Amino acid sequence: MTDASDFDPNLDLVLERFVDVPPELAFRGWTDPEMLKQWFCPRPWKTVACEIDLRVGGAFNTTMESPEGERMPASNGCYLEVVPNRKLVFTDAMSSGFRPNAKPFMTGIVEFIPKDGGTLYRATAKHADLETKTSHEEMGFLGGWGTALEQLVELIQRDYA
Repeated sequence: MTDASDFDPNLDLVLERFVDVPPELAFRGWTDPEMLKQWFCPRPWKTVACEIDLRVGGAFNTTMESPEGERMPASNGCYLEVVPNRKLVFTDAMSSGFRPNAKPFMTGIVEFIPKDGGTLYRATAKHADLETKTSHEEMGFLGGWGTALEQLVELIQRDYA
């Protein structure tokens, strides 16, 4: 799992919550493209495309669409670490095959820690500089990622429990 000493409050954002779903299903929500499209961004936004090649160096790409139909540019990233049912590390600094991207934004770490019959869910967004971290914070990192997590839990409890 993430070493707490790696956390830099000047550069990193963290969302940590206990959720009443098994780690295996929370992990599946992050790794099954059809499932991910149902919860990944706060409604009324939607994820309209998702490519997951679940291996180190494999693609992790999503495309989001606003309620007005405006599509955000695809976030072309890749996995840096995959620990089944426990941890995902991905970045937009590189696309699949570790091909460098021109304008990286963040590296994400999502951990699924078994606890009390559910999951301690920890999502960390690491940034290169304070400006990028502040921008992500102002975009609504905590609210947006928190709402998306609630949507994931709702989906699992409704359709997969």
